[in-house]
Amino acid sequence: MSAQPLVEIRDVNFTYDTRAILKGINMDFHRGKVIAIMGGSGCGKTTLFRLIGGALKPSRGEVRINGQVIHELDEKGLYAMRRKMGVLFQFGALFTDLSVYDNVAFQMRELTDLPESMIRDLVTMKLHAVGLRGTENLMPNQLSGGMARRVALARTIALDPMLILYDEPFTGLDPISLTMIGDSIRRLNNALGATSVLVTHDVQESLKIVDYIYFIADGVIAAEGTPEEIMATDKPFVHQFVHGLGDGPVPFHFPASSSYAEDLGVRA
Repeated sequence: MSAQPLVEIRDVNFTYDTRAILKGINMDFHRGKVIAIMGGSGCGKTTLFRLIGGALKPSRGEVRINGQVIHELDEKGLYAMRRKMGVLFQFGALFTDLSVYDNVAFQMRELTDLPESMIRDLVTMKLHAVGLRGTENLMPNQLSGGMARRVALARTIALDPMLILYDEPFTGLDPISLTMIGDSIRRLNNALGATSVLVTHDVQESLKIVDYIYFIADGVIAAEGTPEEIMATDKPFVHQFVHGLGDGPVPFHFPASSSYAEDLGVRA
């Protein structure tokens, strides 16, 4: 791809105290694409999201979004950039004391000067996009898990973000809801022309909807490629992860052996 990526992650290192979490990470997220970031628990996926959102600063390297280095922005610039992002939190994180309508309208009221009549039309449009038009007056405790996740998705796209971050969007969903959320992520990304990035453990559902996958292990990128390339890889770590095997280079016992990184086929 010749076009400049929307998100460029260059030689990013991040350390908590003396513990290295990310070690020289390089990634490109292109416009209009859906990208998955996978890896075992504690590999640094959520830390990477926080770096993209500007909640953390890299120990070395840079995260560049739309040509701007995130950790170099002042407070005003950072908030302006965040307005162009949407985040779907794990389990949705709806405001429990607000109705479906007020949840989806929240960003519009807080961040724009739109009249309420226009906000109402936009809320209806966003709910229709996720198949929930007519639920405006329901409260979160009246929704099923799948419905709540879709309301959260409607809130995420409320301001038509250019970059959408999904933190474990499939967690806790039944197979039908899981498929509906996956289809909605792909369809909405195409409709908005946005870039979507998923942190997820759900390999099979992700392979259906994403354009590119990064696997992180031991703080580095252990593998990357299209879904077809990932399924065909002979790298032991990726094979173990994709097929959910108990035996392989990823250890069951803690601490891992000193040869863990070598077994994964990567170097820190």
